[in-house]
Amino acid sequence: MSMPAHARHSGFDDVVGNEAMERLATGYSFIEGPVWHPYEKWLVFSDIPESRMYRRLSSGEIELFREPSHKANGNTLDRKGRLVTCEHATSRVTRAEPSGTTTVLATHYQGKQLNSPNDIVVATGGSIYFTDPTYGRVEFYGVPRQQELSFQGVYRIDGDGAGLTLVADDFVQPNGLCFSLDESRLFVNDTDRGHIRVFGVEANGDLNGGAVWAVTEGDGPGSPDGMKIDSRGNLYCTGPGGIHVFDASGDLIGVIATPEFCANFTFGDDDLRSLYIAASTSLYRLRVRVPGLRLF
Repeated sequence: MSMPAHARHSGFDDVVGNEAMERLATGYSFIEGPVWHPYEKWLVFSDIPESRMYRRLSSGEIELFREPSHKANGNTLDRKGRLVTCEHATSRVTRAEPSGTTTVLATHYQGKQLNSPNDIVVATGGSIYFTDPTYGRVEFYGVPRQQELSFQGVYRIDGDGAGLTLVADDFVQPNGLCFSLDESRLFVNDTDRGHIRVFGVEANGDLNGGAVWAVTEGDGPGSPDGMKIDSRGNLYCTGPGGIHVFDASGDLIGVIATPEFCANFTFGDDDLRSLYIAASTSLYRLRVRVPGLRLF
């Protein structure tokens, strides 16, 4: 099946193009957290309600990768190529080691359990930033339980996993996040408020600012969730009707219409011009014109 991308102005074709969207697999409950390994050529993604993670090989075969995943959501790779994962059910951030063991990087802040780590990025220097909304404490997406913290924040983990720092706490539900090309700014969206904020990144990794940078508006289901930047600094963010694409100044250049409610996506394949889209029950791929970025 295919669905064309719907442009809003002429620059959209230069960035996204007009290729048909391809459905690669279906039958999942709700998929999230796709991540592409640029050297081993695989795609890992999470099926949150089923507490499973899957891996799509370069052959196109999809295999069970991890079960139980503790209702894992967001995934990324650190600068050594290790998979780092946000777990809803356990409120943990974990890292998979080459030996096959798991390192727990974060579970609590000031003695209270994290809400449910959601999405995650790694800076060039190795520091890990993640969002901590409450979605993993409700039925279907997680394990119902009382919230221990009084806020929903954004955190930084030191590269060695030795320290956890709260870097922002004035969100309703912080969700997707990504760096600018030079990593001088960190974009974080707020699902409930329907907007994307931008923070300055200080030399020590702390954040400043936090002004609203863009708003996702339009028809159809969807809200800010997964978010990535391409190699030209265009920012992709889920929103009403699909994936909203903004230029580097925050102007909307178009919306990629998705056949199902879309939660997240990532750039992949050798040229990083395949947009792998996690849309509810199905995994899709759309070939775009401007490549994404390698994670390491």
